[in-house]
Amino acid sequence: MTPARRTRPPGGPSRRHFALGLPSALLASGASGCAAPHQGTGRPGDPIVLTLLSHYASGVLKEALQGPVDEWNATHDRVKVRTKAVQFTDLLTTFMVRQAAGQGADIIHPYCLWNGQLVQAGVLQPAPSEHAAEITRGYGEAAVAASSVGGKVYGYPTEVQTYALYYNKRLLREAGVPGPPRTWRELEETAYRTAKRDGYGNTLVQGFGLSTYDDSTTVGQTLALLNAAGGRFVSADGRSTAIDSPAGRAVFDLEHRLVTKGASVPGVNVYKAFQSGQVAMVVSAGWWTGSLKAQMGKDYRDVGVAPVPVPEAGAKRATLSTGFMLGVNAASEHPREAWEFLRWLNTEKVSVKSVQEGAEQSAKKGAAATRMSSLQVSVGSLTGRADDMRTLLSAGSDPNLRPFLDALAYAVPEPNVPGAQQAKSLLRKNIEALWTGQQSVDEALRTTRRQVDQEVSRAW
Repeated sequence: MTPARRTRPPGGPSRRHFALGLPSALLASGASGCAAPHQGTGRPGDPIVLTLLSHYASGVLKEALQGPVDEWNATHDRVKVRTKAVQFTDLLTTFMVRQAAGQGADIIHPYCLWNGQLVQAGVLQPAPSEHAAEITRGYGEAAVAASSVGGKVYGYPTEVQTYALYYNKRLLREAGVPGPPRTWRELEETAYRTAKRDGYGNTLVQGFGLSTYDDSTTVGQTLALLNAAGGRFVSADGRSTAIDSPAGRAVFDLEHRLVTKGASVPGVNVYKAFQSGQVAMVVSAGWWTGSLKAQMGKDYRDVGVAPVPVPEAGAKRATLSTGFMLGVNAASEHPREAWEFLRWLNTEKVSVKSVQEGAEQSAKKGAAATRMSSLQVSVGSLTGRADDMRTLLSAGSDPNLRPFLDALAYAVPEPNVPGAQQAKSLLRKNIEALWTGQQSVDEALRTTRRQVDQEVSRAW
C-alpha cells in the first residue's frame, strides 16, 4: 500500500514508518482539512461539502494530499472537499462502523485487499460507466484488477506498490558474486555465499532476508516469489486457496532450505538489518527505496534493485502488487460530485511545473501528469499510470525505482475476495510456523489450504 516505512496495512503494504510512501493529506482522526469549508446543502451560497476519509494522517503524506485538495477548494465554488483521517490500523473498522451508523464519508480510500469485503457490506458503489472506462483505459492491468470486484470497477487506483529484489552490491562483490541473481538457483547460491556467522554461530549477515516483522513483509515476500513461480494464493473464482500447488510447494521448500541452512534468520527486523549491511538480499516493495536513501546516506550507493528471480532461466516474469484506491460511498448523497472530484484528481493532467517540487526535478520541461501521480512521486511512491510514471521518473531520478516501474506491466495484484484480510493473516501464521520449525512444508501447505478455504468460501 502502503506503505513511512509508510504505514503498512495490517496485512497490507507496510505503511509507514517511512517518510515516503503514500501521500497523505488528512487530519487527525475525525479532524477536517486545512481551512475546511463549512457543511452545506448545495443551495446558492451554501456549497456541497464532500468528506474524504483516509489514513493519511501526518507528516509528508498529509501535506502531499492537502495541496490538490486546497487547489480544488480554491477553484470550485459549488463543491468543496473536507479531508478526515484515522490511523491505518483503524481504517477498515472505521469504514464499517461509520457505515452502519449512517455516518460514512462520501469518498473513502481503502487498501485494495479490503474491496471485496467493502462491496459485500454495501460500502462501495461501482464506478459509473464513463469513469470505469477512464480507469480501465488509463491504468495498468494489475491496478485495475485491484480496484475491481466481480468484474466491476469501484474506484481510481492511487498508490500502487510492486515487489522486487533489493541487494547489497558490496556484500555480493565481497562474496565474489558478479551481480544480482536471476533464477532461484542463483538466489540460493548467492544467499549461502553471502551469509556470515561469527565463531559462536551468531549471524553477522543474512544471505536472504526473510522476516516475521508484519503481514506485508512475511506474506509479501512469499507471494512475490509465488507469483514469480507462476502460482497464485487464491483460485480464480476466489472460493479456495491455490497455494497448495507445485508452485506453492516450491516456494515453501525454498524458504525452508534458506532458514534451515542458516542463510535466513526470520526473527531479525530486516528493515534495520539491511540498511546496516547485515542482509545481502531481500524482496520488498518500492516504497522502501526512498526510505533507504534517506536513512543510509552515502551507503545507499551499495543498494541495487533487480526483478524478483524466477525458478528457471527464461521463465515469464511475475511479482506481487499491492495498492490503494479512492472510491465513492454507496450511501453518499452527492455521488456525481464525488466522482467528478476523483476524475479531476486522478485523470486530469497538468504541467509538472505546477505540481510537487520533487516530481518537477526529474521530469522534462513541458511534461504533464495527473495530480495523483505527481503527488505519489513526490513522496517516493508510484501509481498504476505507467505513462505518468515514465514522465515523472525520467532523467535524474533514482535508477532503483525503474524495476518497480517495469514491474507494473507484469505484477499480479493481491486477491481481494471478501475474506482476503483474514486469509492473509492465516497465511502469515503458517509461513511463520514453517520458518520456525513448528510445521513441515507438507503441514504448512495442508494447514493453509484448510484454514484459508474455510475463510474464503464461507457466506459473508
